[in-house]
Amino acid sequence: MNERKAATILFADVSGSTKLFETRGDVTARALIAGVLQALLEVAHRHGGSLVKTIGDEIMCTFPAAIQGLFAASDMQRRIKGDAQFVRDSLGIRIGLHHGEALFEEGDVFGDAVNVAARMASLAGRDQIVASEAMTAGITQVAGLRLRSLGSARVSGKAQPVGIAEVVWHDDLGDVTTVQRVVQSATEAPRARLLLRHRSQVFEIDELSEAFTIGRDPTNRLVIEADWVSRLHAVIEWKRGHFVLTDRSTNGSWLRIGEDDEQHVHREDAHLRRSGIVSLGQAHDPDWVDTLYFQCGG
Repeated sequence: MNERKAATILFADVSGSTKLFETRGDVTARALIAGVLQALLEVAHRHGGSLVKTIGDEIMCTFPAAIQGLFAASDMQRRIKGDAQFVRDSLGIRIGLHHGEALFEEGDVFGDAVNVAARMASLAGRDQIVASEAMTAGITQVAGLRLRSLGSARVSGKAQPVGIAEVVWHDDLGDVTTVQRVVQSATEAPRARLLLRHRSQVFEIDELSEAFTIGRDPTNRLVIEADWVSRLHAVIEWKRGHFVLTDRSTNGSWLRIGEDDEQHVHREDAHLRRSGIVSLGQAHDPDWVDTLYFQCGG
């Protein structure tokens, strides 16, 4: 069942996980990250939140109201900083939030509110919470919740920059100026881009581009007419600091990055890294002319 309703979208991403895999090994690192995500989920539930999905070392949650999401985000930071094991392994989190109308469909959530929340998360630094000012505008400075303006940032699909704010969850305000400079430089840095080739066509997608839709329907940016390709098969867009392929099809998509093994992506997200190929609706066949080739760059 599909439903459109207003909600607060929260993304929480584990910081320090890459180094953890190098120093503690895959099994221990995965267990520690799972522990962080479980702790975050417990906090979300206490504030009336619901888990949408886990993507690697990140969770996506929804809350009915902005105030619930803001308090949950603050408590998430305190929970991780108060755990001796997480601190000892140099694990932290960064959080982004936005409140707006979203489409709830088959256990997932889509729409502009999701894209804005993801952009907020990509701007947040370690141990930081960044929210859209549209979300925080009606929030009064209540006990335990302080807000600090951070200026504005570009968001994919938005004609004008979006105002952003930091949720100050700790007592030390000494780094506010530093945070402001970090956010400002992030918005002015050279845009990440992805080149996508299909037959003789080449498309360039960057972090401010509209979502790039692929499928059988003629309204898509890239139309591929094949029986095993869905009307809206997949979407490529910049989310949470990565180019992401989101499969929305019946048969799924097959993704291969570099020389890695091919993976089946079905009704889920996958990060596009370096270069590789995407085959829609069926495993890659060298003779199929509709294979997609991509390359990520700065």
